[in-house]
Amino acid sequence: MTTDALSDSPLKIGSHTLTSRLLVGTGRYDTMEQMRDSLDASGTECVTVAVRRERLYDRTGQNILDFIDSDRYILLPNTAGCYTTADAVRAAKLGREILRTLGNPGSDWVKLEVLGDSKTLLPDPVETVAACEQLAADGFSVLCYTSDCPVTAQRLKKVGAAAVMPAGSPIGSGAGILNPANLQIILEYLKEDDEDYPVIIDAGVGTASDVSVAMELGADGVLLNTAIAHAREPVRMAHAMRMAVDAGRHAALAGRIPKRLYGTASSPQEGVISTRPYGSQADEIGS
Repeated sequence: MTTDALSDSPLKIGSHTLTSRLLVGTGRYDTMEQMRDSLDASGTECVTVAVRRERLYDRTGQNILDFIDSDRYILLPNTAGCYTTADAVRAAKLGREILRTLGNPGSDWVKLEVLGDSKTLLPDPVETVAACEQLAADGFSVLCYTSDCPVTAQRLKKVGAAAVMPAGSPIGSGAGILNPANLQIILEYLKEDDEDYPVIIDAGVGTASDVSVAMELGADGVLLNTAIAHAREPVRMAHAMRMAVDAGRHAALAGRIPKRLYGTASSPQEGVISTRPYGSQADEIGS
């Protein structure tokens, strides 16, 4: 098979076009150098950065932006740690100003998170919808983190989200895809009148197989952080995630065979000598 036969269309989100369908976060790494090398191994083109001022620096005072090549990566500012609409909108605008100063093309978009509970880190649906509507009206391309609720996902698209990002499971849990049925419903509803509308699985994946499952469901991409940053070997895991996204995407496009209760022979049966138990053959001969 030629390379052209395996080609794929790019992922389009708002005004941005990505060839890699893996989006990677920058938090929770042991060192900035480890983060830099993991981003490189992942093959990502889009890197998320928490934009609250104190989060731009690590415990040693190093600025995270010094370890991210802004000519190579599109930075996606996120509103991580926000619990109200007002806080999320403020953080998004701060991120826009920071990236405008850097001249990075990601200044017009934001990954919106508005949490409702500090223990589960589940999103607040009411505050999230309100923040998404405000930011979209202000010209942002909003990539919106949400739960796996199909109703909330529809509302976010309706108020202007450039992409909806349902969680596979709670943030940082590593539990994988806990509710594939709901994710399939979200994909069906949001793509019903626009098959190119981007739906990206965000949060909860723990390893490469979780990423492949997400992509095989029909997701357009996966965003993750902890699964790489807290792996025993983050750079190796980043490379695994890169391959898993590609494998799952190709499998989704190829179309899996249906699941059946009984086995189906992979070789043709015509002209094959019977291989039934001896007793059955003897009965036929005797008759």
